Amino acid sequence: MTTPATTPAHTPAHASAPAPPDDIRRETWLALSALVLGFFMILVDSTIVSVATPAIIEDFGADVNTVVWVTSAYLLAYAVPMLITGRLGDRVGPKRMYLAGLVVFTLSSLWCGLTGTIEGLVIARVVQGLGASMMSPQTMAIITRIFPAARRGAAMAVWGATAGVATLVGPILGGFLVDAAGWPWVFFVNVPVGIIAFVLASRLVPRVDTHAHAFDWLGVALSAVGMFLLVFGIQEGHQHDWNAVIWSMIVVGLLVLALFIAWQARNRREPLVPLGLFRDRNFAVANLAISTMGFAITAMAIPLMIWAQVVRGLSPTRAALLMAPMALASLLLAPIAGRLTDRVHPRLLTALGFTGTIISLVWTARIISPTTALWSTVAPMLLLGIGNSFVWGPNSASATRNLPPRHAGAGSGVYNTTRQVGAVLGSAAIAVLMDSRLAAQGLGAMSGSMQSGSGHQLPAAVAEKLSIVMAESLYLPPAVLVIGLLAVLFFERPGHLARR
Repeated sequence: MTTPATTPAHTPAHASAPAPPDDIRRETWLALSALVLGFFMILVDSTIVSVATPAIIEDFGADVNTVVWVTSAYLLAYAVPMLITGRLGDRVGPKRMYLAGLVVFTLSSLWCGLTGTIEGLVIARVVQGLGASMMSPQTMAIITRIFPAARRGAAMAVWGATAGVATLVGPILGGFLVDAAGWPWVFFVNVPVGIIAFVLASRLVPRVDTHAHAFDWLGVALSAVGMFLLVFGIQEGHQHDWNAVIWSMIVVGLLVLALFIAWQARNRREPLVPLGLFRDRNFAVANLAISTMGFAITAMAIPLMIWAQVVRGLSPTRAALLMAPMALASLLLAPIAGRLTDRVHPRLLTALGFTGTIISLVWTARIISPTTALWSTVAPMLLLGIGNSFVWGPNSASATRNLPPRHAGAGSGVYNTTRQVGAVLGSAAIAVLMDSRLAAQGLGAMSGSMQSGSGHQLPAAVAEKLSIVMAESLYLPPAVLVIGLLAVLFFERPGHLARR
């Protein structure tokens, strides 16, 4: 059952007929711009805090494990509810859900900056993550509704480029704000941006059709519990030496998720995740591919920033600027990738992007050392940005192009959840690998004597071993990306290309 919106997605009330597919209205592109501003903000917050970690440790006198929760709490609260919030957007309206999430995110950002305890900061980050989970699926769902399939590639390329650039810009912006104004400003900066994004979305984003779904409360409970146990267990495993409690959480989480999938297959009314979506090969392939990309981009930044700040002694801003060529290349190539997405087989574009990303990360791992000239990182970072630009947008367009409108929210929730879970797994896996390699080099855990960007000169032998650990750790992300590369080789030609 469908409840028509007062104003259709493409056609204002005074128009006599919908615009043809090749004539996307200016208002539609303005709506996309308003959406990606908020989407950019919530993704920046996935990585912006990593550069501020040393300053937060110093300000609160907290230990590293506690401060890790400032990022972990956000990632968990962002990832776990997205299947639910995506479906809620279908039911109450994606615009309404997006605006509500934007209010929650903006107010909790102010709370983060004003908090006076590390525990308060972690709680505020949980609320901030919930706001992000309300917003993220709605952006894809609205794009799917307001752009015709034949032109959706360009729109999704903008969305995908926003995701790629945001995760890269986060450390750069965080480094600048920490050096210039202090760590609270990595959160305060969201307040004016959030207000502007709310005003623009209120005015420019159209209300689209809602669907009177019968809500799957058992699916909600099973997915939330299973996702939380699995992600929490993996995220915290290395902090608790992978003890019996951690393994029990992971196993129970997997079992609950298996029950969730079984229930979704059995539910004949309105499953939370319509498993029929995965009968579309491109949707299934795109989900696997984006999970590896989320894993890699989150994982690669951690050893790279430790090498830059601890081994090379760079300030947060200078360390983060190593990633500037990557962000610049992604930004400049986004329009090109968008135009090609609607004209070229997605297999070619995404395979090119994954190959470039894999080569760039292996290249970076091979060159970093205590004496590496900083200019030598420019070329692999540029290649990384090029590779990113040909993955995020084309892959996202391939995932959503065949989605029926009534399943736009569910499909968007699945896709965004897959990406975010990949990011959480990347963060956890790279931490485990670094811990094991540090032990193998006889360095033990990272200690307070290894203060990032403090100007403290490490002994040559320690610097050499730490550099080796970070280089070895950087091989994990490209290894996982090989799975994504193999997956995208199975993309099918979209229908609009086949008709040409």
